[in-house]
Amino acid sequence: MSLFALVPIVLPVFGLIGLGFLARVTKLVSDRTGDGLSDFVFSIAIPCLIFKTLNASGLPSDQPWGYWLSYFGGVAIVWTLGMALGRHVFKLQPSEIVVAGFTAAQSNTVLVGVPLILQAYGQDGAVPLFLLVAVHLPVMFTVATLLIEGRAAHWPTVIRQLLTHPILLSILVSAAFHLSGWTVPWLVTTLVDSIAASALPCALFAMGIALWRYGIRGGLSLATSLTAIKLLLHPALVYALAFYVFPVPPVWAGVAVLFAAAPSGINAYLFAERYKSGVQLASNGIALSTALSVFSILIWLAVLGVKP
Repeated sequence: MSLFALVPIVLPVFGLIGLGFLARVTKLVSDRTGDGLSDFVFSIAIPCLIFKTLNASGLPSDQPWGYWLSYFGGVAIVWTLGMALGRHVFKLQPSEIVVAGFTAAQSNTVLVGVPLILQAYGQDGAVPLFLLVAVHLPVMFTVATLLIEGRAAHWPTVIRQLLTHPILLSILVSAAFHLSGWTVPWLVTTLVDSIAASALPCALFAMGIALWRYGIRGGLSLATSLTAIKLLLHPALVYALAFYVFPVPPVWAGVAVLFAAAPSGINAYLFAERYKSGVQLASNGIALSTALSVFSILIWLAVLGVKP
């Protein structure tokens, strides 16, 4: 299959990102608009989409353990490589080294990953996608916090942030409703469906605004290296593990690969801001990987044999 035939899959995704970027460039919207949209997407819209999807389909009773090993095995390798580059090649400070690894390994799950994977696999990919979304951020933030704070990490705060995370809560509520056999009231269903329908376009438009906001300002060598790791090596490792090492169903394996192929997530920038370290390198990595991901994702869609 030619790459051109796969354009219908990525065009709606990156087209909306482009519209958000253009709206910000022309000052039709402000950074505050992007912040508001991002908050809405993370806290309300995506949780509603998860509830709608998982309440209808339920969680699998026997999840493929190879799915988790394949994805997070790739994460561990690229995170270690990103930190090694920061330490030995670019001579970064210890806290910046952690940010470099985080930028190389953290995928933009909600704003890019969810729309892209649902566009590629539809409802067949929804369950493995949302399970990974729920686990991904808590695991990544916890590991990054421990790496940068060490024994000084404030565990009550870390645990509270995990337990109150809206995406994780939506998974738990969805599972509870599905297992209980309760019928969701029609009014709740109508409201949830309406909000869920806005999740994907709002997420992509917010990503376009964020792309203008963060931008690329110097330090291109490191950003280019981290982008290559994120867009090429990370999905390649997950592909090898999911298809040749561990037993993973084809759709689950494809979801893991595309999840890894997503560009660096905004959470890398937020993490850097939190510790006031490596802010520019995270910003550069996010902007460059997002701009180039349209080409790499086309390649991975072709490798996976996804049909438009």
